Amino acid sequence: MNLKKTSINDIKAPIKQEMEKFESFFKDSMKTKIRLLDIINRYIIKRKGKEIRPILVFLSAKITGEISNSTYIAAALTQLLHTATLIHDDVVDEAYERRGFFSINALWKTKAAVLVGDFLLSKGLLIALDNNEFEQLKVLSEAVREMSEGELLQLEKSRKLNITEEIYFDIIYKKTASLMATCTLLGAISAKANDADQQKLKKFGEYLGIAFQIKDDLFDYEKQGSIGKPTGNDIKEKKLTLPLIYVLRGVSEKERRWALTIIRKHNKNSEKVNELISFVKEKGGLDYTRDKMFEFKQKSLNILNEFPSSEAREALINIVDYTINRNV
Repeated sequence: MNLKKTSINDIKAPIKQEMEKFESFFKDSMKTKIRLLDIINRYIIKRKGKEIRPILVFLSAKITGEISNSTYIAAALTQLLHTATLIHDDVVDEAYERRGFFSINALWKTKAAVLVGDFLLSKGLLIALDNNEFEQLKVLSEAVREMSEGELLQLEKSRKLNITEEIYFDIIYKKTASLMATCTLLGAISAKANDADQQKLKKFGEYLGIAFQIKDDLFDYEKQGSIGKPTGNDIKEKKLTLPLIYVLRGVSEKERRWALTIIRKHNKNSEKVNELISFVKEKGGLDYTRDKMFEFKQKSLNILNEFPSSEAREALINIVDYTINRNV
């Protein structure tokens, strides 16, 4: 098990040249003749994140075979889908910041943001079709369906406040892990890996994605850092995540009613929200959630240990480490 602190640049090292080439490939894939769209796309490219998803595609290809043109297409598809969902999420959440910068809807209003998200999604689907990557298209379309279902399931359950741990894991698989599983599966497909390795890497992406989302949910109960997400934000949005779900199933009926009343009626009251956060910490909600995160970390590492030692495997191990130790 790798315990050293790693950076994104360390993780990218085995695929440094491929990622540099991907930058140009991705820019070209977003070109358009519409000036407003080009301006917005340039803004998106300049403020790109850590590119975890394309990295997963390239490393999953490299651990099983050779990186090919299909790998670049797969990386572009997943990055376009991820970017489109972030833009749509900001519209739904009425968020005006993303990674410390203004969101698309803050600068160009909701209508433009929705249309840009639609453009990026359709662009990804067309790239797959234009290159006859029908298997990639099928996998990506399934991810779009899963992600949409996850968001709608969370919306439905947030209204009723009746999320069980089983439903929680279903939601985070659909919302987050399904796209990471798509990245690792597409990487393997692009390298023409055998079916067994494809399924192993898909499972690896799923476990990694679940650990990733659990870490995100822990941020909500921890001190605000540079995560661009205020403490207690999930509670303010009436989202029940694992720390609170665990605590609610073990407390008295009186304590349960008190907690749910805060979420239903006082979710915008920072003082009340902070009381609930303290309550969750005292009742062991964070400890239980961290244990679950480490459980999925270990599951993902167990899969990687089935592959021969290589630079790509080491980099994927580092991604697992990075996921649970990150501060953003």
